[in-house]
Amino acid sequence: MKNFKISNGIDIPAIGFGTWLLEGEKVTEPLKIALEKGYTHIDTAAIYKNEKEIGVVLQSQNIDRKELFITSKCWNSERGYEKALAAFEQTLTDLQTDYLDLYLIHWPANETQFPDNWAALNASTWRAFEEIYTSGKAKAIGVSNFNINHLEALFETTKIKPMVNQIEIHPGHSQPELVDFCKQNDLLVQAWSPLGSGRILENELIVSLANKYNVSVGQICINYCLAKEILPLPRSSSEKNIEANLTSDNFKLSTEDIKAIDEMPADGFSGLNPSLIEF
Repeated sequence: MKNFKISNGIDIPAIGFGTWLLEGEKVTEPLKIALEKGYTHIDTAAIYKNEKEIGVVLQSQNIDRKELFITSKCWNSERGYEKALAAFEQTLTDLQTDYLDLYLIHWPANETQFPDNWAALNASTWRAFEEIYTSGKAKAIGVSNFNINHLEALFETTKIKPMVNQIEIHPGHSQPELVDFCKQNDLLVQAWSPLGSGRILENELIVSLANKYNVSVGQICINYCLAKEILPLPRSSSEKNIEANLTSDNFKLSTEDIKAIDEMPADGFSGLNPSLIEF
């Protein structure tokens, strides 16, 4: 599989296996299938409530840890220096590993929920992340769902800049300004929910392109991310789709078709604006 390179020089497999909504034992069989089909990049988070189960599966498969790229995230309730350090150690314990390949702040403290101190709270959390990175227990560190203003504020206090921003990206919600800002600042963009909501899979343009290239609608969405140098993290419980998603780089969308997707009207957005969330 193709790799992307993070700003610190680390390679990361270009398609990851997302585990959001695969809570507890629901993750076990899909993850086993994903590993059998050749996924080595696994994306999870403490709030997904499946880290323990993922740890058990990874141990049972007898895969060399060096062959895996494991990402997790610090949840909102664990913001701040001390809490973030403790949350990270709990994640290591649950995943049964002594390091992560990538650790992310899951959501920014924002201007809606914390009008007086959101930037300071993010800076405090990030200070813990820098310590984790310096210790070698995380090979790379980054953020998730950070808008431009959240990133700009964080840059004012960082000693080590974030290397990744994982955001909602899919046809109908391509966030070009934020993507461009991340690229200009050497942040690799990852796409959660790269297939959008179910409506995207029925979108007339996406369906027509799937027919044109003789692939699935999901493969069109994933290939679109790859064409934009964005790393997609598709999730599926279906063996057929798990395998198909991993082979989404086996064709190339034309420049015209990429432009047509870029110009799609808004569709499939989760409604989760990082500047407005209150969880």
